[in-house]
Amino acid sequence: MMQYFHWYNPADGSLWKQVAEKAEELAKVGVTSLWLPPAYKGTGGGYDVGYGVYDLFDLGEFDQKGSVRTKYGTKEEYLNAIKKAQSVGIRIYADAVFNHKLGADEEEEVEATPFNPDNRNDTVGEYQKVKAWTGFTFPGRGDKYSKMKWHWWHFDAIDYNAYNGQENAIYLLRGKEFDRNVDLEKGNFDYLMGCDLDMSHPEVVGELKYWGEWYIDTTNVDGFRFDAVKHVSADFFREWLDHVSHYVGREVFAVGEYWSYDVEALHSFVETTNGKVTLFDAPLHYNFHVASKSGNEYDMRQIFDGTLVQQQPTLAVTLVENHDSQPLQSLESVVESWFKPLAYALILLRSEGYPCIFYADYYGANYKDSGNDGQEHEVWLDSHQFLIDKMLFARQTFAYGDQYDYFDHANTIGWTRLGTDEQPGGMAVVLSNGDPGSKYMEVGHPNCTYIDITEHIDQPITTNEEGWADFRCEAGSVSVWVPKGAVK
Repeated sequence: MMQYFHWYNPADGSLWKQVAEKAEELAKVGVTSLWLPPAYKGTGGGYDVGYGVYDLFDLGEFDQKGSVRTKYGTKEEYLNAIKKAQSVGIRIYADAVFNHKLGADEEEEVEATPFNPDNRNDTVGEYQKVKAWTGFTFPGRGDKYSKMKWHWWHFDAIDYNAYNGQENAIYLLRGKEFDRNVDLEKGNFDYLMGCDLDMSHPEVVGELKYWGEWYIDTTNVDGFRFDAVKHVSADFFREWLDHVSHYVGREVFAVGEYWSYDVEALHSFVETTNGKVTLFDAPLHYNFHVASKSGNEYDMRQIFDGTLVQQQPTLAVTLVENHDSQPLQSLESVVESWFKPLAYALILLRSEGYPCIFYADYYGANYKDSGNDGQEHEVWLDSHQFLIDKMLFARQTFAYGDQYDYFDHANTIGWTRLGTDEQPGGMAVVLSNGDPGSKYMEVGHPNCTYIDITEHIDQPITTNEEGWADFRCEAGSVSVWVPKGAVK
């Protein structure tokens, strides 16, 4: 999978056209699915990354929030990009943001109780009258595709009261309660931002199910990426996915963003959703982040400890970085550039997990934004396309058969794949976060010459009569050894 965007893609409406242009090239190097950003109108109109959801039914078709197109292009360009990608064998996953809505068209008056944003079990004031932006009437779209208008009773909480704009509080609306079966951070992490959808309201659930039907009918996407699932009752996702899968007559793929480094929280979500929703392996990303910051002090034998891919490999979508963890973003937890080739080898060349490549790691990125210090910073992210392409080739050609691990040294680790009758040849991967290293490993092919396709080491290595050899790598680097004759 490839996450085909980052937070700072230019707001010039070009991304959907770029998807159509690059699809064939990506398919050839071994990308089999693309996770595309939210394609519907956000409160920031043509500048919105997509997570400030205003209208789920406006895919860049209506003049709303100051533009017709979204940040990424028009509805027509989006549908064309999907068709083009699917025509070359790439599946498309749409980003579904069900937790909140922003950019309401009208204010409404309602009673509410203010709660402490840092402890949602703690009230900080009396039950009171509030004025909230909770009326969504979609004047630019009218009743096309859906007649539903949203009002305060479709939400359970907000964070802004026009009668007391200075107060820092989360307002639980009249007759509402925070969802259960959500993450327990801050006491109850149901509320994230904007107008928080009430997943116990039948009109809300009904509309979201209908939207799922409409979206697949309209776009023909192959699956969904669910945003911010730890803020929504896990039962909802199971129910929604069952409904949409039944509607289209096939199991619809879904991956959820449960951003917690506690693997037990991920297991709990997996259990509630009956294993129907895969999850991004946030604990693995965190291990990569810590390892990249720690240099040779990090024990590489522990790189998979406490991760979803270690404990439930068939439900783990493995990743190195994403749009939230990249520099200057809300969950900033950077994986340093020197470590990224090692991390990509660990997700792309092993048998476990469904690996996800990040757009900015592949193409590189340059942008400016303000940091937590209030100062503006310029960020340059390196392109790792050369090595990722090499690893994708190795994955497609040699990453088959039994996997033997050699995780027996704090700094230098390795593994081999022995290949199969249909995919022979075998492969050896060795990496070090410290000094140059080597691993004596079995690839199962005697008297066979191997070369390092990363081109970090230019001398070939030949296995002995039992199919073993001493495979090497440079300091702070990774080498991927494949049969010499199999590389053109």
